[in-house]
Amino acid sequence: MHKPKIYILDVTNRDGVQTSRICLSKLQKTMINIHLNDMGVAQSEFGFPVTRHETNYLNANLELLSSGGLSGINLSGWIRATSEDVKTAFKLVPTIKYLNLSISTSDQMIVHKFKGKLDHASVIKEMTEAVKLARQSGAESICVNAEDASRTNISYLIEFSQAARDIGADRIRYCDTLGCDTPFSIYDRIKILAKEVALPIEIHCHNDLGLVVANSVSGAKAAVDSGCDAYINTCVNGMGERAGNADLVSVILAIKYGHGLEEYALDERINLKKAWKTCKYASYAFGVPIPINQPGIGSNAFAHESGIHADGALKDRRNYELYDYEELGRGDPEIIETGRQITAGEYSGIKGFRNVYEKLEVEFHNEEEATKILELVRYANVHNQKPLVDDELKFIAKYPDIARKIFTMNP
Repeated sequence: MHKPKIYILDVTNRDGVQTSRICLSKLQKTMINIHLNDMGVAQSEFGFPVTRHETNYLNANLELLSSGGLSGINLSGWIRATSEDVKTAFKLVPTIKYLNLSISTSDQMIVHKFKGKLDHASVIKEMTEAVKLARQSGAESICVNAEDASRTNISYLIEFSQAARDIGADRIRYCDTLGCDTPFSIYDRIKILAKEVALPIEIHCHNDLGLVVANSVSGAKAAVDSGCDAYINTCVNGMGERAGNADLVSVILAIKYGHGLEEYALDERINLKKAWKTCKYASYAFGVPIPINQPGIGSNAFAHESGIHADGALKDRRNYELYDYEELGRGDPEIIETGRQITAGEYSGIKGFRNVYEKLEVEFHNEEEATKILELVRYANVHNQKPLVDDELKFIAKYPDIARKIFTMNP
């Protein structure tokens, strides 16, 4: 008998980059995919197949996946649930296998967003035609996204989801697009939906009421209680539109250590020891500091100043710490050089460049290879508009041809 599990589907590279006033370069998005892969995340929604400036990045990352540079993670694209988007997606990114097809389902959106272009019946028709075409075009896994599901009449949401299932969709994404659900309402609604549709349910929540992690976990619990797998959508450091999406690390910690969740199986591939490195990189890439009180990762997450707390923590960490900082990959000292530094940038010369890579223990076979990588590193600095971190430098040296594609856009 199948025992349902909870999986993590991270949407940093799709919803996270939609955060207003900030962005990631294509190299940074690639590094996020690598970090998520290292953390054992099941799937990364890595971008928009119909968005032209994403084309080379998406194809390069799929090449990275097929070559073994990524292993274990699936890469999925987000498109609108229209035949036009499906055609464009497979034209621009022909080897994509995982797709999320999105369309609005609430009365609010159908009346006040579509403005008469679509009604309840034509929303379903548009969606089913897109799903059918996606399957015919080569999609191996299709999730249908009910945007604004939390404000959608439950009977219509069931009808919509059953139509998606019957035409061949593999999962349904329940979107609390405005973050208006509570742990109680989302549990009740997803439990009904999962029982009626009998498909894995993705839970996509926003933090407008500060309930995003609680809602995500409650929604996943409802799906599992109904006998279905659950996929929680997360973003590293809780990035995302408006008040953000569910924080990746907080969701994992909640499932692992939350009371009443002991019997719920989290994907065994999850490796929290990579969390610290992943979150630190995302903070640097986005240019957004990690709040000091962020669960597990914030600088105060394991800090004790109160006499009673400090005394208790020193006697036995379990007195005031629910989980160990080592479990999140924390604890190693961070070395900061304060003497001479040679850096690699857009105006670097070959001597200084080779010195940087020698410190990273990366050797080049000859001067020609070194010059080739130097040129890519120069482009990468222009591309990122900030100094490259060690992992980025190593990536460029290991996968120069893929890096070149990532840096290239064809307007």
